This record gives sequence, structure tokens and C-alpha cells, in this order.
Amino acid sequence: MTFQAEDEIAAMGAAIGAAYGGAVAVTASSGPGIALKGEAIGLAVMTELPVVILNVQRGGPSTGLPTKTEQSDLLQAVYGRNGESPIAVLAAKSPGDTFYCAVEAVKIATRYMVPVMLLSDGYIANGSEPWPLPNLATLPRFDVIHRTDPTGYFVYERDPRTLARAWVIPGTPGLEHRIGGIEKDALTGNISYAPENHEKQTHVRAEKVQRIAQDVGELDLAGAESGDVLIVGWGGTFGSLRQAQQALAAQGKSVSHAHVKWLSPMEPGLAKIIKNFKHVLVAELNMGQLRQLLRAEFLIDCVGLNKIQGMPFKVREVQDAVEKLLGAAPTVTPSPESTQPLASA
Repeated sequence: MTFQAEDEIAAMGAAIGAAYGGAVAVTASSGPGIALKGEAIGLAVMTELPVVILNVQRGGPSTGLPTKTEQSDLLQAVYGRNGESPIAVLAAKSPGDTFYCAVEAVKIATRYMVPVMLLSDGYIANGSEPWPLPNLATLPRFDVIHRTDPTGYFVYERDPRTLARAWVIPGTPGLEHRIGGIEKDALTGNISYAPENHEKQTHVRAEKVQRIAQDVGELDLAGAESGDVLIVGWGGTFGSLRQAQQALAAQGKSVSHAHVKWLSPMEPGLAKIIKNFKHVLVAELNMGQLRQLLRAEFLIDCVGLNKIQGMPFKVREVQDAVEKLLGAAPTVTPSPESTQPLASA
């Protein structure tokens, strides 16, 4: 069922209602609309309902560049709600990849009972690529279970592996329950203002998102797991970054490219290799949002390649940035319209 709501707030509320009723719930917008959805996304965090939120990023702030690409909603996706309200965040790298990322988002949302935000961008949304239709019968399956056994049921009793609470369709005999936006007792689901309970529940909701890492696949890495320069990117910059890495590697340069899909939790594969390189270049179409997250997470001095023109990276721009880090003069003098100078903070 597709429902065109009167505004973004109503759309997010309807998605929460659909999830409460046991359906796969998806709602979509771009940055300003995601801001309007923010309060209700927090409600989905507190009620622990599986909702998928699509954010097709565009230039901002406000209406900004409504038809141009940007990657400036990353911090909004990770932190853009009141209180301690972590959600899962992943990003597609190409038009065809959005299909598989959408499947992954639904799997994680229903397995961990958590809102999941899938980031796209204007370059992906307006782009195209040859995409072979998948054989649906061969896609990895995942089970979605609505609990029906009332024996020993507590609303916030959790799965020991995922920390997810049981998904129960309202009105199931013996499993009638209430959920809402006020803090809940860690077992019964009753409203609780107990200080220790709130702290416990806050940590549990955060830990649940971190445990998603145990279901994250291999890091998308081209090149060796150590070397001189690691290019780190995410989202629709994939093609430019991967082609630049391949060209530099063909010249004998020790350059690798890690393209991050999972941003919350951060991909565990990145943690294993990021400190094995002399330089880390974070290329993104914003002022350095992933760079901030990586510096905070890994305590390393990442260098940024940032472009905020509503346009994707050119391969040559990425190559020039890497060559600067390697100490070689760029072969092409950047034009006035080219990327901003490298920044380390």
C-alpha cells in the first residue's frame, strides 16, 4: 500500500502505525523532510519499531539545491534527533545497489527492531546503470516473526543476541500491550521515571545498534590492507573514487580504496585496517562529516577532500589529492571550479 500523506510528519507517523500493525513500513524524503520526520523517528526509537527511512540527499540548507547532489545529511542521519536516540544508517553506492541496500535495511530493521535510515543522493537518484534483474529465489532469505505465544511475555524482554524485543501484532490474544514515547520499564514496558532504569534503557538502545555490526558483511576494499594512502568514501562517490584508486594502483602507487556502506554502526572491517596506512583521505560531497566521525572513532588525523558544488567528483580531482599526499605534483592544475583545498580539520 502506498499512502501520500499531507506532510512529512504525518508520513512518519503513518509509517510508525504500519510498523506497530506488523507491516514492513517505509517512508521517504530528502533532507528538509527528514528534519520534519525527526521527532517521530525518535518515537520509533523509543517504541523500538522497525521503520525504514529513505533520505535522498540534496544540496542544502533549506531548499538549497533541490535538484543537485550532496552528502551533507550524514550527521543529521546519525545524530539528528533529541536525546540519545541512535538508529542504524547505511548508504547505497549506485542506482543498482539501492535494491540490495533496501533489502538489507528491511532485514536489519525487523531483526533488531530498530529504525534504519538508507542514504541515497541526487547523483544516484538521477543516475542509471545496467542492472541485471535478480533471481528472487536465490536471494538470501531472512525470517520475520510476529510472536503469538503469550507464555511469559513481557513487552521489553529482549533477544540475547540482538537485544530486540518481540514484534507483536496488536490484539494478539494474551499479548495485548501498550507502547509510547515515554521511557519504559526495562522488562514490563510500563512507564518508568526511575533514574537507573532510564540509564539502562539508554545504553541498551545504543548497544542494540552497535550489535548490528555482527550482521555486516565484508568491507568493500580495493587494494591492500596497508600502504601509503587509504581513500575512504561512502554513497554515490563510489565510481570516481574506485576508478581513481585503480588508475593510481596501475602506476605502482600504494593506494587502496575502502567504500563504507554501514555508517551506524561503523563497519568493523574499517576498524581493522584504517590505522595501517600512512595517510587517510576521506572524500565526500560535504564539509567533512564522515571525516569528523572517523577522527572521533579512531583518533587518527584524516585528511579531507571536500566538494560542495552540487556536482560529483571527477576522477582527476581524486588522483590529484592523492598525489599531493604522496608528495608528487599534480599533473593537472585545478580550475577555479575545482574542489576546495585539502583540509585536515
